[in-house]
Amino acid sequence: MPEFASDTALLNVALNDRVAVITLNRPEARNALAPELTAALGRVIRWAGEDDDVGAVLLTGAGKAFCSGGDVKAMGARRDEQAPRSTHEQAFRDLQARHRAIGGALRALRKPTLAALPGAAAGAGMALALACDMRMAATSAFLTTGYARIGLSGDYGIAWLLSRVVPPATARELMLTSRRVGADEALRLGLINWLVEDDQLQEAAFARARELAQGPGVALAYIKDNLDEALDIDHWTAIDREADRLLKTRSTEDHREAVRAFAEKREPHFSGR
Repeated sequence: MPEFASDTALLNVALNDRVAVITLNRPEARNALAPELTAALGRVIRWAGEDDDVGAVLLTGAGKAFCSGGDVKAMGARRDEQAPRSTHEQAFRDLQARHRAIGGALRALRKPTLAALPGAAAGAGMALALACDMRMAATSAFLTTGYARIGLSGDYGIAWLLSRVVPPATARELMLTSRRVGADEALRLGLINWLVEDDQLQEAAFARARELAQGPGVALAYIKDNLDEALDIDHWTAIDREADRLLKTRSTEDHREAVRAFAEKREPHFSGR
């Protein structure tokens, strides 16, 4: 499958060492989610999931922000337009399709995903970061749910995602107050996994993503299955499903290579098969 070619300057995509580096590229607007950008983002996430040459996804933002969420200025402009408004049902279907194609599809990827936060991750931007498996942030970054500040309730499944990353009481606090969480506190709370200096973020994030991309792809996909189910099934069911997936990974080339490498006292070279 050919490498993805973005059809908009608002989204940059590069495939290096099996890492799909996806960069939101509206630095003048702190990478707010314009319709053209979200449409392209949905397409590239689908490509990343389908292309066997992609082993991991690194999602980041150009400039000094990750993503400031929805474009609040554009929201006001749309309300001033005189064009006929869609019905509630039509508007819901549009939102549903967009949110599922981006946040839902990002979390559903059976490949490791990493968000690199050079700055603000607010509102929907925070939701996209939480939809990734892991997050690395620069010291100047911060996160905020932001919705309550503009009289909105949340989107992209942020309440569900947040409640699985931090304790429920903390999730409620962050949703209801919209307070900013600095990078140091975010690390303590578990909102991010790693904290690095601003000028080291992109290099460090790519190195981490490349390490994941070179891993045993089948096993990593099954690990994500196990983790996704962990909060929703009982222990006995988890034991049974893990056993089934373990048997499947035993038959992979990656497992055989890992066993050989262990016996030969060297690092394994995984093929993703």
